[in-house]
Amino acid sequence: MDIDLLKTFLEVYRTRHFGRTAENLYLTQSAVSARIRLLEETLGVPLFTRTRNDIQLTPAGTRLLKYAESILNAWSRARQDTALGEEDKISLAIGASYSLWDILLQEWTHAIYRELPGVALQAEALGPEVLIRRLHDRALDIGFMFEPPQMAELQVREIALIKLIMVADRPGLSAREAVGSGYIMADWGTSFAIAHARHFPDMPPPAVRMGLGRMAQSFLLSNGGATYLAEQMANESLQSGRLHRVDDAPVIDRQVYAVYPLASERKILLEQVLGFLVPRPVAHEPARAVSALSAL
Repeated sequence: MDIDLLKTFLEVYRTRHFGRTAENLYLTQSAVSARIRLLEETLGVPLFTRTRNDIQLTPAGTRLLKYAESILNAWSRARQDTALGEEDKISLAIGASYSLWDILLQEWTHAIYRELPGVALQAEALGPEVLIRRLHDRALDIGFMFEPPQMAELQVREIALIKLIMVADRPGLSAREAVGSGYIMADWGTSFAIAHARHFPDMPPPAVRMGLGRMAQSFLLSNGGATYLAEQMANESLQSGRLHRVDDAPVIDRQVYAVYPLASERKILLEQVLGFLVPRPVAHEPARAVSALSAL
């Protein structure tokens, strides 16, 4: 089956619109229609119900959805591995929640690049549902997230603790004052939202909601107000005096987890690269990195 047919199918599902699909894939609308028609003829079932203002998956289309995503993920991974050619390299596909790249993982990938020249990195910022699906499909070797899944085939390991602190553009604010007006609600996951509601049960609806900590920080610096940020993210602005800590606001801790397939053939490599992130009693010796790779 042509991979492009599945790409087109998934894009129509995401956009619910043939015209927008055509724009996103740089095709004509008639080409999109032809691809969907060919896929339906190949499978012998209709995949979409089309009305004047909406496009919905049929039951057959819904069943195809997870297989199409798995096939495309596997194809992407196969292309990456194959592209290494004759080089003696091992690919390592990493995915993480968007906020974790800013506050934890960028320097870590730099360390992998420096210390393990035999590793070809692929790093992606992904939402939690996509992360879990790609880990399940083995399209990722390892993922990092705040709220890991409970799945028998996945290994979960706590690797860091992120401290979220309330900061404001003005000094001397109390937590009650900070959440009372101009408050920016940053999305740090479900557990954060639960803890936040417990600490501030009577706060009014926030002025603004932001899906990423970095977005909340940018908005705060430009427009004022208060929000919760990761301590690492806020430090520079706190030191420069552009932001100020709300001293009586509670610190909300978020555990960060590494998640990878339990039966991963790259387990030795994964343990090694996690060692760059997690402090160990014995200092890391760069010379041992190559020997660990050769054992894979």
